[in-house]
Amino acid sequence: MARPVIHNDSLRQELLAVTAELVDRDGPAKVTLRDVAAAARTSTTAVYSLFGGKFQLLTAVVDHGFQSFRDSQVAAAPGGLQGLGLAYRAWAVEHRALYRLMFGGALAAYVDCQPSPEVSAGAMEPLMEAVASAQASGALRAEPVEEVAFAIWGQVHGLVSLELAQVGPPGADWAAAYNSALDAIARGWAA
Repeated sequence: MARPVIHNDSLRQELLAVTAELVDRDGPAKVTLRDVAAAARTSTTAVYSLFGGKFQLLTAVVDHGFQSFRDSQVAAAPGGLQGLGLAYRAWAVEHRALYRLMFGGALAAYVDCQPSPEVSAGAMEPLMEAVASAQASGALRAEPVEEVAFAIWGQVHGLVSLELAQVGPPGADWAAAYNSALDAIARGWAA
């Protein structure tokens, strides 16, 4: 009797990574489950077994991205707002394809593929907590926490998005520009 094929978490993670890369490179409409399976050196049966279908796989990729991003933010939270800002860029640079899929809208334009609300909302929790903590200590202005957090997120997100799109002067020192932006953000919100 043949042993059943076991589709483990390692294969699941590989399929998520491969899908992000393929969709980032070729666009969601052109990527097939056969392409994903071939790139991960597995079968389409494994993809169906682990995810159900293409829509579920794409949603899992976006959810995985938001969870991974949140995990990096939680790890950086002891460094306060500065630590979160540095971790934001580091994660985006390390996970370029995921970042573009999460925030670039390519999947939403192809299918109604949005991250699970609880997963995406959790990604902002470390920033909200850091803002509230900085306000409680008197380091940040006493503005509504959500407004401050969204404004900060928008500023760092914009610069990272420009970097990943390579929209800027040739040879730009993105790390230096980003660090300057973090300093300006801190000064701008200081109490």
